[in-house]
Amino acid sequence: MAEEFSLKNYAHIGDAVWEVFVRNYVIRKTSNSKLLHKLTTDRVNATFQMQMLEFIQNDLSEEELEMVRRGRNLPIPVGRKSIQHDYRLATAFEVLIGYWYLHNKERLNFFWQKFSDSELFN
Repeated sequence: MAEEFSLKNYAHIGDAVWEVFVRNYVIRKTSNSKLLHKLTTDRVNATFQMQMLEFIQNDLSEEELEMVRRGRNLPIPVGRKSIQHDYRLATAFEVLIGYWYLHNKERLNFFWQKFSDSELFN
């Protein structure tokens, strides 16, 4: 049986994994450091991650949807209150990414391909 972690731990690793995926994607687009930064920050933020979660929502299993629901309800940092809705959904997205990274790389790769092929991502 796979080792289980708290939702906060899944979100923590999911945040890092998402950024590595995005950086891996953008280095194939340019070597200009200013553009690398812009392309990365355009995709590594709460609003974009919320959009990615909405994009895949219909493809998620019941178990994954439950993780999203639980991840959405995690406490948020005080400084994020102004974008609370986006931040909560982005955290839920990071929970999924972290869970897949630790327990189901095939599922992670499936969704990574879906993200990178989408017009939202490009």
